[in-house]
Amino acid sequence: MTSNAPSTAAFRVAELSQNSATPFEVRPDAPKNAAIAAELDLLDLRKVRFVGKIKAMGGADWVLSATLGATVVQPCSVTLDPVTTRVETTVERVFLKEIETFEDEEEVEMPEDERTERLGQWIDVEAVMIETLSLALPEYPRSKDADLGEAIYSDKGVAPMTDEAARPFAGLAALKDQLEPKD
Repeated sequence: MTSNAPSTAAFRVAELSQNSATPFEVRPDAPKNAAIAAELDLLDLRKVRFVGKIKAMGGADWVLSATLGATVVQPCSVTLDPVTTRVETTVERVFLKEIETFEDEEEVEMPEDERTERLGQWIDVEAVMIETLSLALPEYPRSKDADLGEAIYSDKGVAPMTDEAARPFAGLAALKDQLEPKD
């Protein structure tokens, strides 16, 4: 991890061992957690731990395997109250030296395997950690007592449409009950 690195948790590919895995552990400090929380629109980020290894795959490609654990606080999607969630996930990235490109263009054909990335001079473990956390966050966190309720609107003299009335088979079930012979 030398100068010009994209982050303090980046490994220069030329310095990685071809014969054995390179272990890593990233535990951001409080200011870094605050910066990541701001980047991901979180209310708070605590207890972040990203542990794994980078190992050679063939002659020029690399595999990063890791586990991520973090405690995140997000606003409830209904009430905006803070919702605390523990995120635990695994990640595997394959860094390939050769990825198919279009003729005479810089664009890269999307590989079928979304774990693959183009290999550069650095493998930025911190960037992988932040991306993994971003993808693992609950999309619509809800507090335990969050309730959307029901809003009912209608014109004067018109029966309002409710969620119960909108259920497609509710009327058929009521009709069936009426038509069945009673014992």
